[in-house]
Amino acid sequence: SSLAAVSGTSSGGLTSLAVSQLRLLTMLSRSFARMAVRSFEGHVPRIASTAFVADSADVIGKVDIGEHSSIWYGCVLRGDVERISIGKRSNIQDGTIIHVRSDSLGGGKPQPTTIGDDVTVGHQALLHACTLEDKSFVGMQACVMDFATVESGAMVAAGSMVLSKTVVKSGELWGGRPAKKMRDLTDKEVVFLGVSAEKYAEFAQRHKNGTKEVE
Repeated sequence: SSLAAVSGTSSGGLTSLAVSQLRLLTMLSRSFARMAVRSFEGHVPRIASTAFVADSADVIGKVDIGEHSSIWYGCVLRGDVERISIGKRSNIQDGTIIHVRSDSLGGGKPQPTTIGDDVTVGHQALLHACTLEDKSFVGMQACVMDFATVESGAMVAAGSMVLSKTVVKSGELWGGRPAKKMRDLTDKEVVFLGVSAEKYAEFAQRHKNGTKEVE
């Protein structure tokens, strides 16, 4: 009727404003139901406003994520018994798992996982209680174990296993299971370490602003 048109009332008795609010609440409830970021025993992840965390990632407990860093689809960052720290412009690609070491889980000496600035971690990597320094690179499906360090400007090849307490030296490419030095990095590869982080930081903003759930 003309009255309904003026008042915005639908045939079901709801105003158009109420319908819009109901739709918004439904969308929000779906988002919160799969919320990626969770506290653990009072410890809340600290995530920079410019960082990108995919909806399907799980970020739990004592986790710090720096400016313009990205946590991609299907990642798990479980900072329940020690801290996970990620610096600026670092990218943790799809399916990567990051955990820590604690005596409460029978692991002996506690150890956080620390990732510096401009670090690239490839798809489905496993990082456990280790340190990745600035501008280091860990390839797809590589594993870096407790107390290992990948120095600044070092690269771990895809599929490698870096054993506990190993130090991957700056300027070197390591690969294999267990990982060993393969050769020195070329000048082109050294440049790529910085370019990779820069490009992924830019690409993450496209996903942060450009992805939308399809109803």
